[in-house]
Amino acid sequence: MSRPAAAVHRVIKAYDVRGVVGEQIDEAFVAEVGGAFARLVRGEASQVVIGHDMRESSPALAAAFADGVRAQGLDVVRIGLASTDQLYFASGLLDCPGAMFTASHNPAAYNGIKLCRAGAKPVGQDTGLAEIRDEVIAGVPGHDGPPGAVTDRDVLADYGAFLRTLVDVTGLRPLRVAVDAGNGMAGHTAPAVLGPIEALTMLPLYFELDGSFPNHEANPLDPANLVDLQRFVVETGADIGLAFDGDADRCFVVDERGQAVSPSAVTALVAARELTRVPGGTVIHNLITSRAVPELVAERGGTPVRSRVGHSYIKALMAETGAIFGGEHSAHYYFRDFWCADSGMLAALYVLAELGGQDRPLSELAAGYERYAASGEINFTVADAPACVAAVLERFAAQIVDTDRLDGVTVDLGDGVWFNLRSSNTEPLLRLNAEAPDEAGVARIVEQVSAVIDAQTGAP
Repeated sequence: MSRPAAAVHRVIKAYDVRGVVGEQIDEAFVAEVGGAFARLVRGEASQVVIGHDMRESSPALAAAFADGVRAQGLDVVRIGLASTDQLYFASGLLDCPGAMFTASHNPAAYNGIKLCRAGAKPVGQDTGLAEIRDEVIAGVPGHDGPPGAVTDRDVLADYGAFLRTLVDVTGLRPLRVAVDAGNGMAGHTAPAVLGPIEALTMLPLYFELDGSFPNHEANPLDPANLVDLQRFVVETGADIGLAFDGDADRCFVVDERGQAVSPSAVTALVAARELTRVPGGTVIHNLITSRAVPELVAERGGTPVRSRVGHSYIKALMAETGAIFGGEHSAHYYFRDFWCADSGMLAALYVLAELGGQDRPLSELAAGYERYAASGEINFTVADAPACVAAVLERFAAQIVDTDRLDGVTVDLGDGVWFNLRSSNTEPLLRLNAEAPDEAGVARIVEQVSAVIDAQTGAP
């Protein structure tokens, strides 16, 4: 059956499929997406692996997608409950395309699908999603042959064991590790990955799988959702805190004082370890990460390469350059040895190995990778983003040293001060990120940019 183009465009986005269950996404819709996906990959695969998160709607939607795949003659391998990086592992292990049912950090009413080709290669707007979208709009053609078969496979233990082969976790000093799963999939995967490491004592917080997220949103990028872990770390005397988003593909770090360690510092730390293992390697960083990242990579003999924001861009650039590692400001971390895919749990292992391999507390260790102050991402609701950006550029015209438009516009004001403005792909938002040598410099830039945008939008 054909579907209204506008409705499909609202759900099939640049990187994935996502919407409100029952209003924008239902079983009939995802069955058609499954059929279109099967047709997309039929020439390169005979089976599709499918996993899902703990949301109430996920099992039924995953089953409907499987029906759509099977109706096109492809087999289905179900791995059941999984984190997104566990699904990527299965795609790499089985060398077949995959589909993960999750809406990541979005509220309980949402669900969606992250798709990949064999070897966890991303499927985005330019690598198949547009074709899937167009076919769902036009109506997915039927298939004359017999339906595919379905099998079940548990890959959780294999996933945990594989991650531990990528990081040397032997000989670590004893560490007390607080883990906030946010009622998401880390409650499922952390015991399988971290549990077998003898040096670690895991202190679980919100490990109960619950897609209604009763304790806080599963989005640690929002500082409000780190508060419970920060308090828990201090109360329990933990050496480190780890917070994961709903599908557990992102990892955020808290030090022993309860202070957040920036994803840029984690990127630099992991990059330094990877460059010790692979001297002279290339490291990808998106343009929102701290300037400290390329500086530290270059100082350690590596080649830093700057990327647009977004996993499809990072993964493509990693494949193109042969990069050993990539990191984003949003705490997505990508590894060549993990099929160039992102894994928050693997990043956590790297941080734990670094912390446990020396005697300093995490706060002192992380300080070596923090060189600048940053604003974090600040969102403005705007009706006309280009007009706002033009007004900001006019305001700073006399101070600008350089600009580029790799992703939005990045403005270099010299002396370590810069900011980036870029529009959201899915919402009427303009996103600001700023960095300066100190907090006062960041506050000044944020205040000045905000004043211009507020004047444009008529905000009080």
